[in-house]
Amino acid sequence: MSSWRTKKLKNLAQVLTAINNPKDMENFLRDVCTVEELDEMSSRWEIVVLLSEGKTYRDIADKTGVSTTTVTRISHWLNNGEGGYKAALKRK
Repeated sequence: MSSWRTKKLKNLAQVLTAINNPKDMENFLRDVCTVEELDEMSSRWEIVVLLSEGKTYRDIADKTGVSTTTVTRISHWLNNGEGGYKAALKRK
């Protein structure tokens, strides 16, 4: 994919930002994602929160059951990505 900012992604982002009720969001996410995808995204967010709290990679891996490689990858995107994780943390 030459650009990840596709029209489809922009449409999805627009509908996600329009849903302002947590229950409605949970229902939408369940309709759009598999249980495995929801678990993966939820785990990634949990890792971001733990990283922001200063937890070690090993502690995070032990707590979440993911590899330290996964924690490292998420840390990279937290610190060098598009700023989405950091913006979401401010709203937490």
